[in-house]
Amino acid sequence: MQTLNDLLGESKIFLNREVLSPHYTPKKLVFREKEINNIEKAIAPALKGMRGRNLFIYGKTGTGKTSCANYVIEEIKGIPNTKARISYMNCRLYSSRFKVLSKIISDHLPTYSKRGYGAVDLYERIRSWIEEDSKIFVVVLDEVDMVKDLDDLIYTMTRINSDIKAGGLSIIGISNKISFKDELDPRSLSTLYETELVFPPYYATEIYAIIKERAKQGFAEGVIDDDILHFVASIAAKEGGDARLGLKILSKVGEIADERGLTQITMKEAQDAAKYAEDEIVYELIGTLPEHQKLVLYSIALMTQSGGAYKKLVDGVDTYLFSGEIYNRYKSLSESMKKEPKSERWYRKYLSELEMQGLIASFESGKGIRGHTKLIKLLSPAKKTKDIIEKGMFNPEA
Repeated sequence: MQTLNDLLGESKIFLNREVLSPHYTPKKLVFREKEINNIEKAIAPALKGMRGRNLFIYGKTGTGKTSCANYVIEEIKGIPNTKARISYMNCRLYSSRFKVLSKIISDHLPTYSKRGYGAVDLYERIRSWIEEDSKIFVVVLDEVDMVKDLDDLIYTMTRINSDIKAGGLSIIGISNKISFKDELDPRSLSTLYETELVFPPYYATEIYAIIKERAKQGFAEGVIDDDILHFVASIAAKEGGDARLGLKILSKVGEIADERGLTQITMKEAQDAAKYAEDEIVYELIGTLPEHQKLVLYSIALMTQSGGAYKKLVDGVDTYLFSGEIYNRYKSLSESMKKEPKSERWYRKYLSELEMQGLIASFESGKGIRGHTKLIKLLSPAKKTKDIIEKGMFNPEA
């Protein structure tokens, strides 16, 4: 066991731990030059004092969306005499129209007291602030699909451009889910003039190059070899080209080696780190699902765990559930929470998204089982899945 002195002493493994963090933005983002250029093109009119376009960025977790947006934000901050102003916010934290408006006020008008003001008052103050010297305001909404009253927010943001005589506002929305707009009211969609940018997953060779460069800066010389970097890159590529997962594994590898008092990282540390980081990513993903997707997944977890309330098929250690019975459980659960259940069409879409994110697997039953039906299997442990959803939905402050 390490003592406090050990923990405070100089690491034999790390040179600069910060560069191994998925949240670190390097000076150069490799393999994303085209995407950065497209963001710059959307922002460029604002830097010339014209209204910029609204831009929506999509892509799976770990494809560099946030890093590229932050890279461009830092570029803009370095431009002298620009009338452009920017607010960046992660909508996991700023998850309502009121919170977004309050964050804008906090960023740019800190002397304006928020206490006691409603959304309309905040809106009017932001509108007049933009108009007073023809500012161009860019609001970056990361994980925009997490906003609970997204229709109201989109309408409010785009309404500013109709109400002001000078200046303008542009939205950059970032989401892991390309389908989230399907839930927007058509009136909200009609107010948006948008450009869409899809970030593709990284290839294994690209992830290897990214983590090799970070390892070179983050680890002491000679503590990690190429075989381990290839191993980490292959896992991240297999999980949908997720460079963030690769960096999480890389950072955890170093922590484990440090805790074990090693001076050289071995494959054992890499395998242990991979298991830990994969679990962490899955549970983090579950915690940030939209509400009704959570309720569908929660229904699957409850049914997988209970074993008796609903019919299921067991093949060895795997449990397969009937899709129709999951939907019935989801409807009952929604109604018990006084929430309007979504239609079967939306339910099927939720299943597809949960499967795309690697949380469930689905199989067509073939003939002989209730005719032709879909079977669903939970891919993460039922108890942990249930606990994470309960903590987020029923005890959010825990």
